[in-house]
Amino acid sequence: MMRIVLFCSELKRMASLEEIRNERIKKLHVLRDKGINPYPSDSFATESLGEIVSSFIKFSKKKTITAVGRVMAIRGQGAVIFFDLNDGTGTLQGLIKKDEIDVEVRELFIDTVDIGDFIEASGPLFLTNRKEKTILVKKWRMLAKSLRPLPDKWHGLQDTEERSRRRYLDTLMSPEGKDRFLVRSAIIKFLRSVLDTAGYLEVETPILQVLAGGANAEPFITHHNTLDINLALRIAPELYLKKLLVGGFSKVYEIGRNFRNEGIDVTHNPEFTMLEFYESYSNAEKQMVFVEETMKSLVKGVIGKNSITYGGNTILFSKKFAVVAFFDLLKQYALISHPADMTREELKLKAARLGIEVVSGDSAEKIIDNIYKKTCRPKLVQPTFIVDYPVGFSPFAKKKADDQRLIDRFQLVIGGLEVVNAFSELNDPIDQRERYLEQDKKRKEGDPEVSPSDEEYLEAMEYGMPPAGGVGIGIERLTMLLTDTHNIREVILFPTMRPRGDQRDK
Repeated sequence: MMRIVLFCSELKRMASLEEIRNERIKKLHVLRDKGINPYPSDSFATESLGEIVSSFIKFSKKKTITAVGRVMAIRGQGAVIFFDLNDGTGTLQGLIKKDEIDVEVRELFIDTVDIGDFIEASGPLFLTNRKEKTILVKKWRMLAKSLRPLPDKWHGLQDTEERSRRRYLDTLMSPEGKDRFLVRSAIIKFLRSVLDTAGYLEVETPILQVLAGGANAEPFITHHNTLDINLALRIAPELYLKKLLVGGFSKVYEIGRNFRNEGIDVTHNPEFTMLEFYESYSNAEKQMVFVEETMKSLVKGVIGKNSITYGGNTILFSKKFAVVAFFDLLKQYALISHPADMTREELKLKAARLGIEVVSGDSAEKIIDNIYKKTCRPKLVQPTFIVDYPVGFSPFAKKKADDQRLIDRFQLVIGGLEVVNAFSELNDPIDQRERYLEQDKKRKEGDPEVSPSDEEYLEAMEYGMPPAGGVGIGIERLTMLLTDTHNIREVILFPTMRPRGDQRDK
């Protein structure tokens, strides 16, 4: 019964939308019948609305100015009409007054302008009795006639899926939605500035790769017709960036898209943005210091203070970040007494008790990582570095000098989110080949996410790769933290989704 009601409601909405669209098309014809192009290619504005509003006194001294933007509201009818104009940089009120404008020009506005239209308005600036910064319109021109109504100003797009599908409406109608992406842009700009200042060189590496490596993930595969070869969208730029270390570049970084054929949830999207940077003659310990300094300065630089609020918790960046060993976390939160000594079967049993699914191809490392993600990571609210991971967690990290069962790796978790992954890079080609063989064995056992052997990368390593520290930072998760957002879709302008109308989710 509920489905029938919702279906009927949707049909009614669609019918109403079509009626509105038809009315707006009639207005479009009114303009064209008068010889007016409703979609001209030119505009005569010389300043943005943001500039006009911020320097209002200066511009109000001019006899006339020309402002452009989208009509976001219309108030009044007849002798006095107010409207709000927004160009993405600011909002300016417009006034059309009966005795201050040509009758035909005024009537044309009344007959053809709707909320959502882009117009150009010219006239002097003044302050109303309520001190509203306003342009007294002497003439106006249509720049782009909209055919569909904008969402309700006060409620916007309530459906989170519709916000993701029609992000252009979300950012238009919701200041909070738009602000998230302004913060995201500021984060990338800040990080780029930090790395440039530190002497890193920004580079670009291939997105289409013959062999996708550098991470544990299943790639997307496509086919190149001319070369008649399969290619994979990259899962990480890591191996190419480290080849540049071999080639004599001492500090490199890349900010770009990665693609992983994996599940979609609140922290994962198949297409996402990563920052990766590598420094020759460095290691995980040195990079940990650099990461902590960068995170603290980033929060201060972007947010303007030394703390953020995430999920109702105040997260402090003024204190030194905590450091804890991976196995110690499992002992504390998963109540596993000797995690380093547990067999795969024992881990599988523990996972089952915790309600964690284990499939046949899952390795012991993958099972224990899933246990950690469920029982430990959500507890790490304040910035925490996790260190001393089992060697099977990464085939590209150096083993610790004092314990060959562990790798020299750290992750930074804040607010229960993993935002940084880093390690001292393995530069021993013999050891790397042996690690690859272990990965290949796991792949044969059914794990499609392991990083396969890469002979070209091994060849590059055999020419000599300097010791190095490498770091990866997830831009989306960092944006989620700084904007108190709890679904990765909300910080990606156009996230991956099923086409509209696909019924497989229902």
